[in-house]
Amino acid sequence: MTHFAGKVALVTGASSGIGAAVAAQLARESARVFTAQRGRAGFEDIAADLADPDVIPDVLATVEKAVGRLDVLVNNAGVMREGTVEESSLEDWHLQIQVNLTAPFLLIRHAMPLLRGARGAIINVGSIEGLGNNPGHPAYGASKAGLHGLTRAVAVDHGPDGVRCNAVAPGWIDTALNDDYIASMPDPTRFREGLAAIHPVRDTGKPEDIAALICWLASEEARFVTGQVWTIDGGRMTQLSLP
Repeated sequence: MTHFAGKVALVTGASSGIGAAVAAQLARESARVFTAQRGRAGFEDIAADLADPDVIPDVLATVEKAVGRLDVLVNNAGVMREGTVEESSLEDWHLQIQVNLTAPFLLIRHAMPLLRGARGAIINVGSIEGLGNNPGHPAYGASKAGLHGLTRAVAVDHGPDGVRCNAVAPGWIDTALNDDYIASMPDPTRFREGLAAIHPVRDTGKPEDIAALICWLASEEARFVTGQVWTIDGGRMTQLSLP
């Protein structure tokens, strides 16, 4: 496929999981792919700790110097720390808000001149925890709800510039981190069966499922789609618990 032939994409947090799957699919569809994260992702990597807001202008400057354009920005990098509001430190709060919400804001801000020139697309990776919440995730849920709101604001303000902005809200995805969490359970097999049962499709998601939706939203096939938060969770948020 050549949906992105001649186009340039920047994906954050692409060393594993959803970000790696997105970068790989964009590359398969002929995009030139830059990635930004602390480790290596195997594309045109830009070393960046997105917990530091000062590095973000340099990320975009690197892309601009190398190719002079940007067609697709995927804000995928994220962090989660456990704890109720009483248990969470101010450091925990600031880290999650910085990486999950402020970094996308700054990336969009610094990328906008390039995206405007290319009439490009932004896809933010939110979460079903921006729509509901699991226990012990106050900062994470707040940051993802904020990211959904930022998505709508950017779509409204920059639609006239030809820039589209959407978000995806994944549910449970089989990343290495989640697989390790299941393995830590007393009975991993039973836990996984119970996890499947809360999804109407009786399965959990794969990073490639999210990548497919993100790449469609970035493509010209979605030219009339903007300002939306796309829940992709196997129906989990739709299925009510038993009384």
